[in-house]
Amino acid sequence: MFEKKTQGEDKLDSLGVFRPAKGSAKVIIGNGVKLKGEITDADEVQIDGNADITVNTDNLIVGSTGDLKGTIETDNADVWGKINGDVKISGTLTIQEQGSVSGTIEYHNLQIKLGGKINGDIKVSEKVKKITDAPKKEESFIKNDLKDNKA
Repeated sequence: MFEKKTQGEDKLDSLGVFRPAKGSAKVIIGNGVKLKGEITDADEVQIDGNADITVNTDNLIVGSTGDLKGTIETDNADVWGKINGDVKISGTLTIQEQGSVSGTIEYHNLQIKLGGKINGDIKVSEKVKKITDAPKKEESFIKNDLKDNKA
């Protein structure tokens, strides 16, 4: 019925607050906060305030109160608020019901919910494999040669 807490237990855990995994790089710009600058090498960026930034991240979330302007480069974006600028999405751009994206927009996949808006110079990009991801010709010849010698 009554549990004794250990000394190392954090008060935030008992409140049910989400805590990201150790080593994750997450940035949150809160509602009412204004930011100008640059964010790079983040795993996830969440914008609930006003930001005029250059951002490079794996995942971008623009909350319903978020207003993002600038140069945006991300794998995936989930937009509930507003984005205006040069936007490059290598994965999926999701625009929610109240979301609005404008400017120069390049994406691989697009999902727009009923009521979502997109406006500007819009381009669908083909996903291009990095040269390092392609098998080298020498490796494939060596593997085939080894198979022939075993037979």
